[in-house]
Amino acid sequence: MGSIKGPAIFLAQFMRDEEPYNNIDNIARWVAGLGYKAIQLPGWDPRAIDLDQAATSQTYCDEYKGRLQSLGLEISELTGYLAGQVLCMHPAYEVMFEGFHPPGLRGEARTEWASGELEKCVHASVKLGLNCIPVLSGAFAWHTVYPWPQRPQGIIEEAFREQAKRWRPVLDLAEENGCAIAYELHPGSDVFDGATFEMFLDATDGHPAACLNYDPSHFLLQHLDYLAFIEIYGERIKGFHVKDAELRPSGRVGVYGGYQPWAGRAGRFRSLGDGQVDFRRVFTLMTESGFDGWAVLEWECCVKSPEQGAAEGAPFIAEHLIETTDVAFDDFAGGEADVAKNRQILGLD
Repeated sequence: MGSIKGPAIFLAQFMRDEEPYNNIDNIARWVAGLGYKAIQLPGWDPRAIDLDQAATSQTYCDEYKGRLQSLGLEISELTGYLAGQVLCMHPAYEVMFEGFHPPGLRGEARTEWASGELEKCVHASVKLGLNCIPVLSGAFAWHTVYPWPQRPQGIIEEAFREQAKRWRPVLDLAEENGCAIAYELHPGSDVFDGATFEMFLDATDGHPAACLNYDPSHFLLQHLDYLAFIEIYGERIKGFHVKDAELRPSGRVGVYGGYQPWAGRAGRFRSLGDGQVDFRRVFTLMTESGFDGWAVLEWECCVKSPEQGAAEGAPFIAEHLIETTDVAFDDFAGGEADVAKNRQILGLD
């Protein structure tokens, strides 16, 4: 068994245009002071990293890593969430997702841009010494998830064929460079649970680079067994978001949330320890599955401030890390097998 590394923190929800959150040097000092050992980078945010330079310049990447190392920090992963969502996008979301890509892009031009950004993430990850790129799959069929009228025959299969067509060049590039594309299974994307991940694997011929970024919060809100998921798909899990959630349905709202803001929904993301995820069991199963990557805080609580969530997150993760044993408690009974004695114990002689 490998040991999970941590604590790490995803910077996306913390970066804003005021100190100490406004650039990589300032925010790195802040998270290092809170006890984090690594940062996960939003590849689309120029305040965090210049993706174009990172994808093309080894010098830039070496200097970037050196500045972080001087603070005692590593990079856990470089993420491509927004480009992944844009790569496969139903036209109904064009207006809402305009902020995810440069202005004026439509159709094939937008798809080519998204594919190019994901390819940059692969090239930059290689230069930064990383091997996992967390993403979202995007969606063509999400609007049919709870259908009325019923879905036409073949529509889901067609959606996944198109998903595979658009993602395969990125997956191939990742495999060629020793990287994994780690899909975070997220409602709003076509790949949102175990069944849809299997459909995606089928459509991509079981592509070895098609992997998972495990986040139990999204499973708890779906009533999906997030512990059994690790046992089923553990070998494909290459990334790990430590994010808590709670689902408290009432006579007024349930899983779908009634179009309420986050604070009014039955399902809400929470700061670590304030939700319902059994993290002791999660960390045990992740360790037993052989996961040896980073445990990364993703904070999206609708109650606590980001400052409190980040401050509490580092010790929470540190307390859940497992130092794996190489000694069995019953080693005293070890030694070479004695066939004669074993037969005697079994009453065979």
